Amino acid sequence: MRLAHLIGPEMKDLLHEDPEQVVDLLDEVHAEDLADVVLELDDREAGELLKRLPAEAAADIFERLPEGRQEALVPLLGMQSTARIATEMSADDRADLFSALPEDVGEALLETLEKVDPEAAEEVEQIARWPATSAGHLMTTDFIAVGASDTAAEAIERIRTHGKDVEVINYLYVLSDDGRLIGVASLRDVLIADPKASILSLMMENVITVAPEDDQEAVARMIQKYDVQALPVVDSAGKLLGIITVDDVMDVVTAEHTEDVHRMAGVQPIEDPYFETTFWTFIKKRAGWLLALFVSEFFTGTALRHYDQVLQSVSQLAFYVPLLISTGGNSGSQSSTLVIRGMAVGEIRLRDWYRVLVREMSQGVVLGLILAAVGTVRVLMWRDGITMASLIAATLVCITVMGCTVGSMLPLVIKRVGFDPATSSAPFIASLVDVLGLVIYFNLAKVLLAQVLSAAQQMAR
Repeated sequence: MRLAHLIGPEMKDLLHEDPEQVVDLLDEVHAEDLADVVLELDDREAGELLKRLPAEAAADIFERLPEGRQEALVPLLGMQSTARIATEMSADDRADLFSALPEDVGEALLETLEKVDPEAAEEVEQIARWPATSAGHLMTTDFIAVGASDTAAEAIERIRTHGKDVEVINYLYVLSDDGRLIGVASLRDVLIADPKASILSLMMENVITVAPEDDQEAVARMIQKYDVQALPVVDSAGKLLGIITVDDVMDVVTAEHTEDVHRMAGVQPIEDPYFETTFWTFIKKRAGWLLALFVSEFFTGTALRHYDQVLQSVSQLAFYVPLLISTGGNSGSQSSTLVIRGMAVGEIRLRDWYRVLVREMSQGVVLGLILAAVGTVRVLMWRDGITMASLIAATLVCITVMGCTVGSMLPLVIKRVGFDPATSSAPFIASLVDVLGLVIYFNLAKVLLAQVLSAAQQMAR
């Protein structure tokens, strides 16, 4: 059971009866649990609670709240209280807060913050100038920097002085006199070294870095690949601008994964949690895709009407339409999901299109043969004859190969023209493959059942 459900009611009572005891109640509770408690309170009660907490404690809670809730609380807290809380937030979370606020509110809060803590306001402006999905926007400017001439003892003293203000102290970034990053020393190596040892002798010169313009997904892949807790962000001159920590990358991975899942399900990405998203926001995000998919299914009806004469001549053909089009949609969705995921984690690149095509077509043939064997048995059990069984078997092989091909190539094509491959969602591919599957089915029927169709048409005359 969530802690919020246990202490939430008591919190509400204390806010009304004895507000000062609230601080004592929360002294031993983790900030993440406190954020859950605040989410259980209404905006007015949450604002009252944050106002009564020390700025540092309030910041620990506030920066863990969803952006939508932060935006709602700012007017209730007031500019002075919000600025007081913002000064205690980490630089990257503080910049995210300003990005989430309406422009007029953000400007007013920034003016207040400049009066309260000019350095914090400058950090906001430094991070906010980079695109929202870039490494520069993801970084924090709080890190431990040491000089090239420092000793291990001096580095440890710097950690004691500034360590409480930074997120990560595992790495010490060695800078030249002009601010260029020349190496990184681990805290472990510094602690066990001779106090008089030069930091240059302890640092690693081959530093993995990212540029502020790099996409946040690429940063996430690098942190995963090199298994580090932070990556330095340097500009074109090699100057250290900030660092990106693994906890922020986890947020990026979660957000990107959520966005891809939404797109693949035919829903425009939704940023806020489910229960904090308004009814009409859901309608707006879902209706467009549903309409597009609904209209795309018109082509399925058009294909059926085009082959209406064939259906009337051999009525058994209609029995197998749901079976065949679902097979094409399912195989296409499988392939698209595998390719989109491979592209997301860097396993598949655009230049690999031919290798993907060969693999998916080969798999389509084998999978189609497996399905054809089962389908043949089913047709014979219905006693529709060997000719119909042959038609269904041939169609299943062709449709499965087509589904795998379309499903694998469409994400690559969409990526090539500059769009998110996740927009080739499973429902969209299923709709496309439905139409192509019907065309394949009825054209094969016209070939394999030519005599039956001819006889049926003559009888109709």
